[in-house]
Order: sequence, then structure tokens, then C-alpha cells
Amino acid sequence: MIETERLLLRPLHVADVDVFVELHADPQVNRFVGSYSRQQALERLTEIERQWTERGHGLCAIELKSSGEFIGRSGLQYWEQFDEVELGWTLRADHWGHGYATEAAQACLEWGFATLDDAYFTALIRPGNEASARVAERLGFAPRREDLLRGNPVTVYAVDRPAP
Repeated sequence: MIETERLLLRPLHVADVDVFVELHADPQVNRFVGSYSRQQALERLTEIERQWTERGHGLCAIELKSSGEFIGRSGLQYWEQFDEVELGWTLRADHWGHGYATEAAQACLEWGFATLDDAYFTALIRPGNEASARVAERLGFAPRREDLLRGNPVTVYAVDRPAP
């Protein structure tokens, strides 16, 4: 469990399938991250649970401290095709513009550098996703390369481990 001023972050589980599908069903959200059927969501959440077990990190549910409401996801995702760990964030559209993505991602980034040995983390951002690019830049990420993720073009942003 990671706690910030306004948020609680906990590992995503298969039991989160309904809110996960709902998050990704919103056309404003899924235009950059895709949507999931219930079966696809169960498979994805099983993969996330496996990453937590095998690697000690993964994606987290973001909940408001004040109400316990699920508002999105953030966390550290290992991508085998790149052999890199990505810091990701996705929020429900009705919670955009309140700084929650930056707050959650900053907490995950700090946790990642404190607990993992990675020299850097990436953020994979689809063309046109200016809001996510701004979050990445606020967190100190800068564009490093262009690549493909699941057949989609992405700009790979990265931030290096702070000097001791």
C-alpha cells in the first residue's frame, strides 16, 4: 500500500475486474490505452497479479482516501519486449485535471527507485496524448526514443535514477 496526501494505491487484483473494465470502457480513456472485454480484463489482471508475485511490483488501483472510490490505475509494469519497467497511469475522465495522475505516478516513481534496482523507468505515451506527456514531463521524464507497443506507435519517455 502506497499512501499520498489524497490517495491510496494498492496492487490490482482479479477482484477489480468490474472497475477495470469500466475505466477502460470510457471512449475518452480508451482512445490511448484501449478497452477490455471482461475476459480480456481478467487475463490482464491475472498478468498483473503474476508480476506482483514474480517481480515484486506491478500496477496499482488508485483510490481516493476520502471515500475509497476507485479512480484509476498507476504503477510499474515490466515489458519483456523492451526489458524495461514502465511507470504508467490511467484515470477515469471525471477525475482528470485534479493532479491525481501526477500524485499517484510520483508516489510510484519514488517507491520504485527506493525498492528496485532499475537505472531508469520509462513512460510509453501514444502520439496525441498531450495530458500524459505533461504528467511525464512534470515527473522529470524526457523523450528517449520512438517505438511500437502492441503494434501502436509510442514515444518512450524516460527518467534516470537520481544521483545518491
